[in-house]
Amino acid sequence: MNRSAGDNAAAEAELVRSAQAGDHDAFAALVARYQDRIFNTCFRMCHNHADALDLTQTAFLKALEALPRFDARARFYTWLFRIAVNLTLSHRRQQKRRHTASLDAVHGDGRMPEPAARPDAAAQRRGPEQEELRGRVEHALAQLDDEFRIAVVLKDVEDMDYATIGEILEVPLGTVKSRIYRGRMLLRQLLSAEKVHLETA
Repeated sequence: MNRSAGDNAAAEAELVRSAQAGDHDAFAALVARYQDRIFNTCFRMCHNHADALDLTQTAFLKALEALPRFDARARFYTWLFRIAVNLTLSHRRQQKRRHTASLDAVHGDGRMPEPAARPDAAAQRRGPEQEELRGRVEHALAQLDDEFRIAVVLKDVEDMDYATIGEILEVPLGTVKSRIYRGRMLLRQLLSAEKVHLETA
């Protein structure tokens, strides 16, 4: 660990201790550190802006409630991501059960939200071709099973290492690597199939 990373970890640990002692400003600082990353992860799992906002807020509320029991055996952000991921996966399972009972989906006709609906400020800086590719990738990502999707999101979007992903998902390192590899392969297949479809349409 380099010095800046060590300093950052020490500063975070101090914020956590202060928040556990009842310092609301310290917890607000922790929220500010991670709210965008937590939201992005939730959004890429559920592909719904309102749901992602609700899940992000709920994750921080649950973290606040459980903070007195946080014993620092895991890193705070790993613990926080685990809460958010578990909430989102639970939300996804509930959505699937609802869709099994009723074919009405997010838009009432079975369609997923359009990728352009995502709250991405960087989209304004990308050209049409980049936006089209980004939309195709997110559409393909939305078709993956949850276990592959979350592994790919944490690795390729959040740039986490395998060990951290294993801690968040509570699975062995080999399982993490397998899910990421399988998820990437499925993404390539989906994108290739979509490209062929577009070229022949």
